[in-house]
Amino acid sequence: MDDIFTQVREGNAFNVRVWLDNTENDLNKGDDHRFSLLHWAAREGRDNIVDMLIKRGARINATNMGDDTPIHLAAAHGHRDVTLMLLHNKANVNAINEHGNTPLHYACFWGYELIAEDLVNNGALVSVANKCDDVPLDKCKASMAKMLKDRAVALGQDLSKIPFKDRSWLGYKTRSRDAVLSRYTGIDIKELQLVGHIAKTHSGETWRGSWNGNDIVAKILSMAEVSDRNIRDFKEEFPKLRIFNHPNVLAVLGCCAPKDPPDLVVISQFMPFGSLFNTLHGESGIVVDQNQALRFAIDIARGMEFLHSMEPMIPNFILTSKHVMIDEDLAKINVDDPKYTSGDATLNGIDEDLTAKINMADYKFSFHEKGKLFSPAWCSPEALQKAPDTINVRASDMWSFSILLWELETREVPFAELEAMEIGMKVALEGLRLSIPPGISSHMSRLMKICMNEEPGKRPRFDMVIPILEKMKLSG
Repeated sequence: MDDIFTQVREGNAFNVRVWLDNTENDLNKGDDHRFSLLHWAAREGRDNIVDMLIKRGARINATNMGDDTPIHLAAAHGHRDVTLMLLHNKANVNAINEHGNTPLHYACFWGYELIAEDLVNNGALVSVANKCDDVPLDKCKASMAKMLKDRAVALGQDLSKIPFKDRSWLGYKTRSRDAVLSRYTGIDIKELQLVGHIAKTHSGETWRGSWNGNDIVAKILSMAEVSDRNIRDFKEEFPKLRIFNHPNVLAVLGCCAPKDPPDLVVISQFMPFGSLFNTLHGESGIVVDQNQALRFAIDIARGMEFLHSMEPMIPNFILTSKHVMIDEDLAKINVDDPKYTSGDATLNGIDEDLTAKINMADYKFSFHEKGKLFSPAWCSPEALQKAPDTINVRASDMWSFSILLWELETREVPFAELEAMEIGMKVALEGLRLSIPPGISSHMSRLMKICMNEEPGKRPRFDMVIPILEKMKLSG
């Protein structure tokens, strides 16, 4: 297949769909000028491809090197359907590029009256000045300027000129992803710059570092001895963890299997907020209110639904809050919103723009820690009693999800008073179960009980749970 950016520009929807179906392909990567696939689809007016990319999790407000977002390009090239689609999916209507222009500046300059009206109806400000001190109304014919001004006044806009303010320092937050991150699989450990020790656990040591200018996390698996067979199995298994085409799955970028020293290293993108476990029980400073808890639950359910849809399904992954990472939701984040800035240019109040991602770097390799379970509090009773190849993995994951729901609702660590071995024994053999405390909504309580059904076959699927959670979120 030709270059994917060419396929998008030419509107080859079938080829784009085939490309997206390959989980190793990164739909948020950028070209040499950091144009993402969504940038090109918006620029060329490929509304079917725009729709496809958005549904797969493309970043709505990604910026290219000139700080243009996809809606800048759609408005500048007269693609009304695409502009409306982006607005419907929370595009930043007042985003400014390196010249200080908003999408409305371009719609006015090129005389796209309907697009300009759509933008104003969706919150575009008619009084934002660019670097040349021109507001959008300075860029259009008098009749169009009068229509937009009247519309803005009717909507209650203050027409006082808003002077240009350089926000380029914020642009990195929504930049299209460096294509280097998904281009290479085998990585030379000599190229890694490991600068900070994050944690040491039973499964290995985790380090923060950089690779080709990108912040990464390197997990060095704890192995008494690394054999040639281990290295072979490692190289065979890790490619299936390179899942770049779902917004709620955090892909493994690559691996190192050097001979000297004989270490096996899994490399993933650095997430500054850490795990969901840390967010709920550590000192992250993030406020997880009821709405955010539901958003996290929906994110996790969507990620798990995607993993369950894969054939063959990825084995050896245990769903726990420690294996879910928290990231800024770059598909929706609006860096021009005043809440993101303060006098000292720090970020504030960003918790409502966070997203949860299933961390594929926490996959349990077939040769690593065989027969050992280190998170029994989240494991289903049958997973603690039977061999992995004899259980219904999808149903077992749903039990783990119910524990996560309990954790999100109570903000407590499940079975915190017990040691891991005690938990495993009591859940498997003595019927130990979490009790649902009073104060939890009846809808959530009922959902947890259904997901925690003692009969695996009676537990729901994730595609059944997602609409229930979304309805709870809307009613909240």
